Formats: sequence, structure tokens, C-alpha cells
Amino acid sequence: MKEFFGDIFKTVKTISLFDFIDIIFVSVLFYYLYKFLKNRRAGKLAVGVISLIALKLIADLFDMYVIQYILQNVFQIGIIAIIIVFQPELRSALEKVGGQPLKGLKSIGDTRAEPIEKMIGEVSAAAADLGRTKTGALIVIERLTKLGDMILTGTVIDSEPSTFLIKNIFFNKAPLHDGALIIRDGRLHAAGCLLPLSSNEEIVKDLGTRHRAAIGMSENSAALVIAGWEATGVVSLAVEGVLYRGYTKETLEAELRRYLIHGSGKQQSIFTKRNKKKSDGTEGSDESER
Repeated sequence: MKEFFGDIFKTVKTISLFDFIDIIFVSVLFYYLYKFLKNRRAGKLAVGVISLIALKLIADLFDMYVIQYILQNVFQIGIIAIIIVFQPELRSALEKVGGQPLKGLKSIGDTRAEPIEKMIGEVSAAAADLGRTKTGALIVIERLTKLGDMILTGTVIDSEPSTFLIKNIFFNKAPLHDGALIIRDGRLHAAGCLLPLSSNEEIVKDLGTRHRAAIGMSENSAALVIAGWEATGVVSLAVEGVLYRGYTKETLEAELRRYLIHGSGKQQSIFTKRNKKKSDGTEGSDESER
């Protein structure tokens, strides 16, 4: 026992400052990796990968030759398989890694609070009015990830933000009302845009195409996506693959301001399988949206 503690003491004495820095960096990396995977479909896939690694260690420990042979061949193509399986999550992570370090520098130069404030006010007022009239809407606010591919599917309007113009775009007889409105740099950039649908199997079945598109867009980019529900008039906000609901003009305005100006956001209610109730406490009904 004395020798055991002596070996530990000798090992501790050899640890340098750079070793501590190395440990801290690795810990932070694993923390953000866990945080990134926790609420995503890739989290379950990651558990499967970790299980295979654990099985490989057990097979090596007890000399299980058949399992060793099988897992050895599996791991030979494992890197390629992981890239294919985790492609949406890897893309989202790399986009955020590439965009976040430049966010602070960008805010020093060309980002102006006044046009963003105006846009937030106009969009929040329009979303609230559309909710009162139970008009379906899908509004995407571009952030770090450029949405040029989505813009190409719609019609560029490049207009100053206006509550009346937003309401006119989503009027149910308007030619562009079925698509999404994309906002870039505080301006109404394009309307009638097509968005990718979420492939998340845990989304409640009550949600229609419009909300699935909102979740899918937020899964594949850093965008904030506002969705209006035709059936109930409930206004929702999709962020990083999660849909939050029950916003009024004031709460939506405050939420957008936290994300777009202060750089953080805090939601209150999450629309998942574990929370199928509307804001008024009644059970959710089927949603029919184009």
C-alpha cells in the first residue's frame, strides 16, 4: 500500500502546467460535445458507438477472438461510417465552430443594433397579429449560417422590415404565403422559400409540415425560425432543433432581442412528446398545414 501511494505521489510530481492545461481543454471539449449531442438524435447513435468500444475493450481483456475479429473489421470502416451517420450533426457543429469565433469581431464592425431592434419589433408585431387571425407563417432569421441555398428556392424582395408587408406575404391568397420568409441583416430578404423538413422521429405527430420545416431549418443552421399555427394561432420559435411555443408579442420580442442583440436565449416551454399540451392547457389536436 505504501508503494502504491508512493507511485501516485511520484506521478503527481511529474505533472506540469501544460498537463493541467491539456486536461482542462479536453474536459471542456468533452463537455461541449456532450451538450451538443444531448438533445439530438445523434446522442442515441453516440451511445451505440460507445457500447461497441466498451465491447471491444472487454473482448481484448478476455481474449474473445471471434468478437475481436468482428469488431476489428467494423472499426476499420468505422470512421467513414461515423462521418456518414453523423453528417447533419457534424455539419451543424463545424458551422458553429467556424462562426462563433468571428461573432464578437463582427459585432464590433458592421452589426448595428438599431436596424436589428426595428426588425425585431416589426416581426414580433406581425407574428402576434398573424396568430390572432390564425394565419400560418414561417419566418427565418439568418444568423451565423448563410442560407443562400434556401434563398435560391424563393423570390428575393430585399425590403425594409414592415409588419404590414409581412402580414401581406402570409395572406392565404398571396402567391408567396406557402413558403418561408428569410430575414438577412435585418431586412426582409426573400419570400416563398423552401426549407428542409426535420427527420427527427421524436417530434410529436400533431405537428404539420410548417413546424417540421421550422425544426429542420434550426437543426441544420443557427437560424431562429418563427412558426405560426393555423389551427390555434399559437406562435412558436425553433432554436437548435427544439420548438418552443406560446409566445406573445412582448415575450417573442424579448426572446429575439436576447438572441440577436445580447447573444443568449432562455425558453420557457418545450414542445416534445413529453409536453403535448397547448398554451391553454388543452390537449393538442391534429394540424393541417400545407
